[in-house]
Parts: sequence; structure tokens; C-alpha cells
Amino acid sequence: MNPRLTLRTTRSLNPILLWIAPLVFMALFYFFPLASILRISFERSQTGIIDPFLQVFRSPGIRQVIRFTFLQAGLSTLLTMLVGLPGAYLMARYDFPGKSTIRAISGISFVLPALVVAAAFNALLGPRGWVNTFLMGTFDFSRPPVQFLYSLWAILLAHIFYNTTIVLRLVGDFWSHLDPRLEQAARVLGANRWETLTRVTYPLLAPGIWAAVLLIFLYDFTSFGVILVLGGPRFATLEVEIYNQTIGLFNLPLAASLAVIQLVCTLGITVAYTRMTAKVSQPLSLKPQRFTQKRLTSWRSKLLAGVYLFILLSLLILPLLALLTRSVTIFSPSANEAPQFTLDYYQALSSDQNQGLFYVPPATAIAISLGYALCTVLLTLGIGLPAAWALARNGQSTANKLFDPLLMLPLGTSAVTLGLGFIVALDQPPLDLRASILLVPLAHTLVAFPFAVRSLAPSLRSIRPRLRQASAVLGASPLQVFRHIDLPLVARAVLVAATFAFAISLGEFGATALISRPEYPTVPVMIYRYLSRPGASNYGQAMALSVILSLVTAISILAIERLRIADTGEF
Repeated sequence: MNPRLTLRTTRSLNPILLWIAPLVFMALFYFFPLASILRISFERSQTGIIDPFLQVFRSPGIRQVIRFTFLQAGLSTLLTMLVGLPGAYLMARYDFPGKSTIRAISGISFVLPALVVAAAFNALLGPRGWVNTFLMGTFDFSRPPVQFLYSLWAILLAHIFYNTTIVLRLVGDFWSHLDPRLEQAARVLGANRWETLTRVTYPLLAPGIWAAVLLIFLYDFTSFGVILVLGGPRFATLEVEIYNQTIGLFNLPLAASLAVIQLVCTLGITVAYTRMTAKVSQPLSLKPQRFTQKRLTSWRSKLLAGVYLFILLSLLILPLLALLTRSVTIFSPSANEAPQFTLDYYQALSSDQNQGLFYVPPATAIAISLGYALCTVLLTLGIGLPAAWALARNGQSTANKLFDPLLMLPLGTSAVTLGLGFIVALDQPPLDLRASILLVPLAHTLVAFPFAVRSLAPSLRSIRPRLRQASAVLGASPLQVFRHIDLPLVARAVLVAATFAFAISLGEFGATALISRPEYPTVPVMIYRYLSRPGASNYGQAMALSVILSLVTAISILAIERLRIADTGEF
């Protein structure tokens, strides 16, 4: 066999074959449902396609929604960067005890469901939360003094809680590889700290910073659960307005117009993001962390690091700790009596107190969620590995520049629109899936797929080309090279991607609430059912289920941190 022919065949087949499965999946379960719901929505407009868009810009209320969407996303991104950048510097330049634990704790918040985060902040700062309970009992207030829920600060704080880990990981990992001798040389030549930061460090770090800014803005721009639960009726973003127009008013033409506007904005953000991440993957001066990090030695550096880490961990841990303690506490009707420890809420999860028509025991919902998550893992890896391999093998090819932004589109698309698109489009053979249990894992795969690709591509890119070339010279086919060279070397990255997909599937709520069958609810859907019912028992059971889901998520993130190949992946 001619070695050159083998190498040439390997290179020529990859761009064509590797994109087939991901593109077919995206075409069938993203573009087709999205196009179907948009087509049906605009067909219902009696005044033509253009009029719903004109209605958007004529309505003062809708214009206010658009303005608030950009405002809250911008403020959330700015505050998240202000909170996260000192931590990114600390993680990048210093080695200290508990560093990996802090990374894991910050990662837990990133994949928690919005309902769990809302319940956690409610347990801490809500009307019946620990802070208001303490203040009312101590100072004999008749009303809760802290009005946290249904405020802009509730939205901003929850977004900071969610997205700080993006700054710590994306900016921190990139920063940790920049050669500190460049900064030292600038100081020797007479530059002060500000000049060194602005003229040396920032230009090198800019791709990582702006990649984090774009990704955080994308998540905040499309935020749904946080705005819906913590923002309340006073605040609405494009995503919430799409939900209200679709479910509440059934104004599909206007909802479709808003979905198109949102999709155009997110497409621009994802294109800019993929270009920035391409620059992040090729830093100008790359050094291993053992050469760029040092110990905290002076008392001043230890004090500043300790104060910052205390504030950061308080932000990340206190809401979850409040959630845990609230799930095992019964408050007495009398404000003078202390709360009592109880496990009644956990025990009540196994009994049907309301005898609802579609009642499913929470234990069954947990099993259903686990089944959906395992199916999501298989689907995600099946289409994620080829896409990641294509991105890693072909660099900045035309196909990669075109297809890479498309992979991120599901993250910026309205979950309500996609859920309705699934119901409308997947109703005829051979894709009659409306009654199939596969519908939920397919929707979850759309969300988990981009994360898996971002976790796998850097690991595949790190494989030395000489190993593949040597295998090809010895007569290995492209498939054999993948099985015997690539896959063993990236096995840990595959496990990380699988765990990410598992955790994301467990917590997905937006699309699941629309497409899941009543007799097959997931844990987030059950939490929402309990929160929507009055009574302390239902609220306590919602807290208990939230704690269970948080624990499973925490175990998944700890596994990711243990399996994660050092300094690879964007999440």
C-alpha cells in the first residue's frame, strides 16, 4: 500500500464523512422543527409575514422587552466578569490548597437547573428564607425586610451564580499558559503595573476575555427559567415573552417574529464566539502551568486571596446550603418558636397526597430522568465525536468555519419554539415521534451536543499528528486510526463529555415541560409541579427534590473534575 495515498485518503475523507451524522441530526431535529413552527406561525397571520415584525417595533411593550433583554444580559455579563476576573487571575497565576475543589464547586452551579437555583435563592433570601426569618425573629419585623424576589437584583445575582465558572475556566485556563516573563520584561523596562496590564497582558488575554464575554452574554440573553421564576411578572425577556405569547395568548405569529429576532441575534453572537475560541486555542506564548504558577507567600497576597475566595464561595455555597437546610426544616406558625428538624418532606416523596390524575411518584420521576439522561449520553457521543474530530483534524477549514457556529445555535434558540416545533413537525411517519419517549432525549441532545463538542475537540486537537501518520504508513485505515490511536488517547475526554451530557439532561426544563408526556415527567418538571401548588408540604417536597437533583449534579461535576484532562475543554 502506498503510504502517501493512505495519508491523502485519510485527509480527504474526514471533512466529508465526519460532518454527515451531526448535520443530519441538526437538519432533522433542529432546522426542520424550527422551520415548521415558524411556517405555521406566519401562515396564521392574516396580514402577511411582514406585519408581525412591524407589530414588534410598533408595540411599546415589546420594544421594552427587547431593551430589557439586552440590558439585563449586558449588566449580568459585566458583573459576572467583575466577579470572575480576579478569580481567573488567582487560578491562573497561583497554586494553593483546595484549588480543584473550588473549580468543582463553581462548575456545579453552571449545570444546575434554573428551578433549583430559583428554589435555592428563595430558600436563602425569599419571604420565607433564612435571612428574612432571622431578621424578623431578631428585630420583630411584621413583614420580610429583604424584598429580593421579583427584582432585577435577583436576576443579576442568579446569572452571576450561574456563569462565574465560565470566567474561571475559559479565561483562567488561557491566562495560566501565558508566559509571565513577558510581564516581567515589561516591568524591567520601566512599565508600571497599569501599563503592563494594558499593553502586555490584555492584548494577549483579549481573545479569552471576549470569548467569555460573548458566551456569558449568550446565556444571559436567552435566559428563561431565572427570569420566569425570579423576575416574576414585572420583568420579561424575549424568551419569556415568546413563552407568554405562545402559551398564554396563543399569538403564534408574534411569537415567531420574536423567535426570529432572537435567533438572528444569537447567530451573530455564536459566529463571533467561535472566531474568538479559535484564537484562544492558539495563544502566542504557551507555557505549562508548572512554569507559570507560584505559591502565595506574602501575608498581603494570602489576605486578598482569602477575602476573595470567602466572597466567591459564599455566593456559590450559601444558596445551596440554604436549600439543603430548608428541605429538612419545618417552620412553626408562631414566629417565636424555633424551626424543627424533620425528614417528612423526603418521606412524603414516596406517597401520593393529592391523588392527581397523572400523578407519578417522585422516585419514578427520578428513574425516568436517569433513563432519559443515559439515552442522551449515547446520542450526544454518537454525533459529538465525529463533529469534534472534524473540528480538531481540519483546523480552520471552510467547512469548520461554516458548521462550527451552527452547533451552538440550539443554545440560543427559544426552548418554547423548539418544543412546539417538535410537536408540530415530528407527527408524521417516518418521524412520528410525538408519542415516543425518544422525543425528550432528542431535545436534551440538542442542548448537550455543543458542550460535548467543546469538551472533545481540544483533546482530539492535542493528539500529535505523527502518531496518525505512523499508523497510516503501517497500513491502518481511517477507522482503524480512530479506534486504535485517537479513541484511547481521548478516553477521559469522552467520559467528561458523557458526564456533561448526563448532568445537562438531568436538569433541562424548558423544552421538557412542553414535550414530555404527563405520565413520564422528569425531576425538574416534578419540582415545578410542587412549586406551583400551595402549601408548606408541597414547597418542602420541591426543596427535597431540588436537593436530590443538586447532589446528583454535584457528583457528576466532581467526576468531570477528576476525569478532566488538565487545561483542555472550554467548560
